[in-house]
Amino acid sequence: MKKIGFAVLASLLALPLAAETWKNVSLMDAGCAAKKDVVAKPDEHPKACALQCAKAGYGAIVNGKFVKFDKKGDELASEAIKNSSKSDHLRATVVGEMKNGTIQVTSLTMD
Repeated sequence: MKKIGFAVLASLLALPLAAETWKNVSLMDAGCAAKKDVVAKPDEHPKACALQCAKAGYGAIVNGKFVKFDKKGDELASEAIKNSSKSDHLRATVVGEMKNGTIQVTSLTMD
């Protein structure tokens, strides 16, 4: 029995962490996310501002609140925003794991 229990435990530890998907969420830089009026109307937040404030990092508006991305998420968001033809309404589908109030991003695609 001990061998079976150990094998089950080992296989569970080898599984990837459960990823969540957030669809059609607004992307925003962390600097502007500190402004309640900007968070209240995220679709009006312009691409030019999001790029200008890139050093602050990025995140998404999830259930009306700003949630910061990890470093990989910042990089993916920055690249996606740069390549977007949109001037505002910066929305994306984000896949990752919520950990300690930060989204550990595995993929990000603009909607």
